[in-house]
Amino acid sequence: MTGAELREAFLKYFERNGHTRVPSSPLVPVGDQTLLFTNAGMVQFKGVFLGEEKRDYVRATTCQKCVRAGGKHNDLENVGRTARHHTFFEMLGNFSFGDYFKADAIKFAWEFLTRDLGLDRRRLKATVFRDDDEAFNLWKSVAGLPEDRILRLGEEDNFWAMGDTGPCGPCSEVHFHQGDDLPCAEEAAGRTCLGPACECDRWLEIWNLVFMQFNRDASGKMTPLPRPSIDTGMGLERMAAVMQKKLSSYETDLFAPLIRRIAELSGQRYGADAERDVSMQVIVDHMRATTFLIADGVLPSNEWRGYVLRRIMRRAMRHGRKLGLTEPFLWRGVDWVADVMGGAYPEIVRERGGIVEAVRQEEEQFARTLDQGMRRIEEYAQAQGAGRGRPVDGRFLFTLYDTFGFPRDLAEEVLVDQGWRVTDDTNATWEREMEAQRERARAKTGFGADEGAADTVALYQQIGGSLARPQQFVGYETLTAPATILGRTGRGDIVDTFYRGSKLIVHRVKVATGGFRENEEVAVSIDSPRRQGLRQHHTGTHLLHAALRRILGTHVTQAGSLVAPDHLRFDFSHGTQVKDREIEQVEELVNEHVQANTPVTNAEMDLDAALAAGAMALFGEKYGDRVRVVKIGDFSTELCGGTHLDTTGQIGFFKVAEEGAVASGVRRIEAVAGTAAVEAVARRERVLREVADILKVGAEEAPQRLRKLLDEQKTLERQLAEMETRLARGRADDLVASARQVNGIAVVAGRIDGLDPDGLRAVADTLRDRLGSGVVCVGSVVDGKVNLVAAVTKDLVKRFPAGKLIQEVAQAAGGRGGGRPDLAQAGAPDPGRLDAALALVSEWVARQP
Repeated sequence: MTGAELREAFLKYFERNGHTRVPSSPLVPVGDQTLLFTNAGMVQFKGVFLGEEKRDYVRATTCQKCVRAGGKHNDLENVGRTARHHTFFEMLGNFSFGDYFKADAIKFAWEFLTRDLGLDRRRLKATVFRDDDEAFNLWKSVAGLPEDRILRLGEEDNFWAMGDTGPCGPCSEVHFHQGDDLPCAEEAAGRTCLGPACECDRWLEIWNLVFMQFNRDASGKMTPLPRPSIDTGMGLERMAAVMQKKLSSYETDLFAPLIRRIAELSGQRYGADAERDVSMQVIVDHMRATTFLIADGVLPSNEWRGYVLRRIMRRAMRHGRKLGLTEPFLWRGVDWVADVMGGAYPEIVRERGGIVEAVRQEEEQFARTLDQGMRRIEEYAQAQGAGRGRPVDGRFLFTLYDTFGFPRDLAEEVLVDQGWRVTDDTNATWEREMEAQRERARAKTGFGADEGAADTVALYQQIGGSLARPQQFVGYETLTAPATILGRTGRGDIVDTFYRGSKLIVHRVKVATGGFRENEEVAVSIDSPRRQGLRQHHTGTHLLHAALRRILGTHVTQAGSLVAPDHLRFDFSHGTQVKDREIEQVEELVNEHVQANTPVTNAEMDLDAALAAGAMALFGEKYGDRVRVVKIGDFSTELCGGTHLDTTGQIGFFKVAEEGAVASGVRRIEAVAGTAAVEAVARRERVLREVADILKVGAEEAPQRLRKLLDEQKTLERQLAEMETRLARGRADDLVASARQVNGIAVVAGRIDGLDPDGLRAVADTLRDRLGSGVVCVGSVVDGKVNLVAAVTKDLVKRFPAGKLIQEVAQAAGGRGGGRPDLAQAGAPDPGRLDAALALVSEWVARQP
């Protein structure tokens, strides 16, 4: 049975048993900032389990996309090295929301495993929570398992909780016997294998049934839930391995085609070398995670979800280097993954072009970082000698990270592979360096405490409650409406409006005066000018999105947005810089549709029908079975629940204010519409007139005049730099003449102010060449910052590595640096400590053996 057949068999089985097949939710949990990624099937039903949301069904079945690569569920370092750890995986599940409970959950699991999949009953065992007599007896009566095939385990293994408080309950697991021929540490130590409770691979957990039957309060007291529920999970990859008689999921048809492709690309044979096998397994796993995360809107960056994706991608790239793949290759895997999994997940086929572009760009960018970092690591290893279990220097790791952007975890993995250890001292040194960097950053900004912080807290404390009624949103058609007090309330301004679950509309209010009674009828009215501004910028956002897709390509998708009364912000996926002419074309296209005064229509329809009609579903949005479709002629069709204009002409005028990059592969446009757009153009005209007056030319001549002045300035700066270099080389002659002999080694240490790092390196090279044999360290102050360069002749690099010398001198000046054994450089913030730091050069040379 293939993985695809297994997926479909599971879903169809539960459909036959009254369950509604629900599509997988995105890997980014919608409206849940507490969770890094969707990591289990129950995530999309969290509101249902908590009683905040109701669905049209009480039984559901899903095949959920999941990622576990950070936080509590961080399996990243094990991925590729074990038979079953993965970053991306699929979780098959069946759910009951207050409908059936333990008896049916156990019956369904047993029937599907033994009848539909045909597993040998003799190779199955069950575990239950130690106090769950009901589940224990059900496994006996429903499944016919004898007592010796049902194990009672403790809370760590067989009890589930959503959090410290809230829904919780015992769980029961089904384990499959893979064979007693597999090694077991317990038996090797002369003890008996513990079966499903053992850490060995003889028994494999294949299904977890969670019986959500209690609510735990802050004191730890558990009370029975009025409507107990069921949440189960079966890993598709694990079960596919069982069905295909494989001990590793990498050998199943879900991974094997990908491994074959990477083996062909690298010219290596899978199964010939254990370490190369690990690299291939890392790469194919990370290809899957990368493809699905980007398809769901995550892009590589240095923040939160984007940072985890970047770590995954860069780990795959480093393992590619181990296989000899020095050119970008990971982008090819997008097509391979789409070939294997596109049938079940059409979004990765639909977004293929954009995913390939994002991956290729990240690869090209990281290739430079990887080359630089690996060279520095090689130099470090050569200078320090073999690792042999010695601790890694946290200062070196921080220099790699801070100077070259080389990720710490990747550097640690490389060095550990070479025999080094990451110790508490390593971590402590890293933290000291990081804190020193933060202090330097704070000193540079000069910002003090946020004086507005107290006001912000006071404002938050004044928010007095909620106005709500569990009916439909009426703001599309009217600016006033009645509402009923359902909670603590007060008269004042509504500062936020949101849904609690799928039915209840809540208004959060900043209390002004008066008091209120629960269930009191109140009048709720909208700030008309503010609403009009929101409508103009929201409809403008739809036009902008459609125009970007027309001008830049259909790979453009929304990556984030903000609609305010006086401006809009739109983040979108695009791998290259947007040209000025392209911005002009986008702006012109939007204004064409504004001038056409096209009607803006909306209609409610089934989600599937809306998507089939071409409506765009935006990343991060959570849609029900019925959706609202906003259509602007034949130009734009999107699923949207926001307020819009009646016609595009009501926008008046649209103007792009700014465009730029916000992350790798993500661009941002700031724009204004209506009165705000007219005011923005007026401000620009005032600035242009002022510039023209200063230059004493007409406004149209100002750009040409500025270019001429800048060209003249560059010429003068170049002439000045050449003069400074000539003077510096003259100073070099004086320094060579003043060279000191330290234990028979010629040492030159001196200061040549006014030189930037390039100029200082040129002088250091000159000094080293003139010495013939010796050690050089020179410093310079430019714009209040210290530059340092150390150079050592080739005959002395083993005794006096420049990288070690520069670290000591830079540290004395309050900075840090590094480099090759023959040439290294550094920077420091305090010019007043430069002379004392340079005085240490001779002392350092004297101390070396």
